[in-house]
Amino acid sequence: MMNLLLENAWSMLLVIFFINIVYVSLFTLRMIFTLKGQNYTAGCVGMVEIIIYVAGLGLVLDNIDNILNLLVYAIGFGLGIVVGMKIEEKLALGYITVNVITKEYEPDIPNALRDKGYGVTNWIAYGREGERLMMEILTSRRSEFDLYDSVKKLDAKAFIISHEPKAFFGGFWVKGIRK
Repeated sequence: MMNLLLENAWSMLLVIFFINIVYVSLFTLRMIFTLKGQNYTAGCVGMVEIIIYVAGLGLVLDNIDNILNLLVYAIGFGLGIVVGMKIEEKLALGYITVNVITKEYEPDIPNALRDKGYGVTNWIAYGREGERLMMEILTSRRSEFDLYDSVKKLDAKAFIISHEPKAFFGGFWVKGIRK
């Protein structure tokens, strides 16, 4: 009889744990979809998220006298954040703008990047140590690390910084972007 109760207690803890991982992962994804302007996707994810949330919270509240339930709920919450972020990294939604400043002025770098399919705007910039090449490159987040590798192969000492644009209009990318 005691084994059956112990198995049920462990089963309850596992259910609470996994429900919370799924809930918080969906919460993280919903927030990302919202920030990316994908409102309908965010709404659909939110509907599934709230069903899972209410079920998980209900299990904890029904058994609030067991501190392990609350502890497992908290651990599942933390792990759900990590899992949600990992899923988002794999999805790689959206675009990034990458600014590159080369160590030396090298006019062939922009064309080498253009040959790989990147849209590059470049100009001459002046730093403390002289003339530099400044480039602004828009790329999908899926291509982000390939772009970094390409730039590093062309100039190992290039300064690279990236950010996510909120909106953009016109130019090289507009024809290929899904709305």
